[in-house]
Amino acid sequence: MQKSEHQIRKDDHIQINLQQDIKSRQTNGFEHFHFQHVALPEFDFCDIDTCQILFGKTLALPFLISSMTGGVEKAEKINRNLAKVAQAHGIAMGVGSQRAMLEDTTLVESFNMRKYAPDILLFANIGAVQLNYGVSIKDLKHLVSSIDADALILHLNSLQEVFQPEGQLNFANLLPKIEDAIAQIDVPVIVKEVGWGISGKLAKQLEDIGVAAVDVAGAGGTSWSQIEKYRSEDVVRISAAEAFRDWGIPTAQCIQDVANKTKTLKVFASGGLSTGVEVAKSIALGADLCGFAGRVLRAAAISENEVHSVINRLAMELKISMFGVGAKSLDELSQAELYNQ
Repeated sequence: MQKSEHQIRKDDHIQINLQQDIKSRQTNGFEHFHFQHVALPEFDFCDIDTCQILFGKTLALPFLISSMTGGVEKAEKINRNLAKVAQAHGIAMGVGSQRAMLEDTTLVESFNMRKYAPDILLFANIGAVQLNYGVSIKDLKHLVSSIDADALILHLNSLQEVFQPEGQLNFANLLPKIEDAIAQIDVPVIVKEVGWGISGKLAKQLEDIGVAAVDVAGAGGTSWSQIEKYRSEDVVRISAAEAFRDWGIPTAQCIQDVANKTKTLKVFASGGLSTGVEVAKSIALGADLCGFAGRVLRAAAISENEVHSVINRLAMELKISMFGVGAKSLDELSQAELYNQ
């Protein structure tokens, strides 16, 4: 059977992520922040508690397997491995963009992870720009209900759309449309970038219209301009994509800015996080949840056990960081002293 445009694009994205150098030239910014070491933590390491409640569900670790893929055979295997690991470790997971599912209902199975992860905090996902291209509130509700999701991500990927030959570029008047969606959808709405960051100014605007959380997805990890460069046959787009390899707001800066300029908004940190130490720094800067994409995608393409190994290492590094700053809980970690150098 001939593959659709969506399936070809998603296959391309997976292969490029696995085979090419698509990392931003920027760092994520965490190297500028350092903890004040606490030599005497005054508690047993075994008593460290990394649990929290988010959107009514208990997470054993403040980790999110970020939205990545879906809608193709290879994506179903990857998502299945990720979902099983999320269930085993008690962490959150987002599915990739469900846009194609609205056009082809048979694709729902590559997104429906509840059969593998009945208890996790699960996020549905579609590009916010689709609200300007015919996606209705009814469609959004369907995306949530079809996979029994706990919240809906509307992702912002303006630069990626520019670099895609088939990109959709009308990002006009989306704030009121997002506000309208929030008013009519029964689950929390999260707004997420895809690798260039969300500023404190935009986060405040999103908070004001009722957005429950933002995933800052800052610079320092995967560069989608690089990914689309490898897909393009347009010489101008290829050259331009290289110019944007160091574009964006570093992740650490995003977290700090968003946390400082909002009051009730939940902050998700993603964008090049690679260690549990960076998770700890994210929480100390103001994040509630920390997302991983490229690293777990590569692991999931190998095996479920490979993903377990990644999560186990991150969890251990987080707990050691908490011990090193004398924080017995995530609340205490959020108050830990960081200095900027």
